[in-house]
Amino acid sequence: MSDTHALPKYVQISELLIRDIQAGRLVDGERLPPEREMAARLGISVGTLRKSLDELTALGLLERVQGSGNYVCAQEDTQSVYAFFRVELIEGGGLPTAELLSVDRLPKPEGLPSFGQATDGHRIRRLRRLNGIPAVLEEIWLDGSYVDQIDAVALRESLYLYYRESLGLWITKAVDRLDLDTVPEWAPSAFGRATGQPCMRATRVSYGPEGEAAEASWNWINTDAARYVARIT
Repeated sequence: MSDTHALPKYVQISELLIRDIQAGRLVDGERLPPEREMAARLGISVGTLRKSLDELTALGLLERVQGSGNYVCAQEDTQSVYAFFRVELIEGGGLPTAELLSVDRLPKPEGLPSFGQATDGHRIRRLRRLNGIPAVLEEIWLDGSYVDQIDAVALRESLYLYYRESLGLWITKAVDRLDLDTVPEWAPSAFGRATGQPCMRATRVSYGPEGEAAEASWNWINTDAARYVARIT
């Protein structure tokens, strides 16, 4: 995916840290490394890191103590760009990125749960990586009533963020159902699982603010690298 789709670097880092906190890789009360050391480890400038830490502080996930350092304040259900993304690396966390494979407007396929009002939809196929490791193959269908055409260049790595900013569609709820399927024939070799191999699949229906089903998707998970995680509190 080209850099035009990527979130700003400071947002990527804040989302990575949020997912590490939620996965328990960074625990409540833990002191983060010194900022210069942390920035060097992440390959970013200290200024970019500080913008990320400001984001976490505003979310209540970080306490910045003058002269002492930055301390984790773990919370559940933190609002983030990837709040609905439930796949993590086996060891936990991982920054999601997405490689766009195709965008087409087509008749809705059989087998997906019912969603939307139109008879056709926008099919978005992507390969999701976590920290650069191929993890999820996505086939996402947005109901055709929301927009005539989707400009591939305008898509964001976070589709829900794109829906909100470009289409005025807020996704407020999603329902996932897990089953066993096989890797589809269109899977790129980079996915790491061959076409026809058994594969865990999550079928999702996403809902707008009035409770309307706006989107449905199939998500094949490479369980050699990642796991579906649901935290219950």
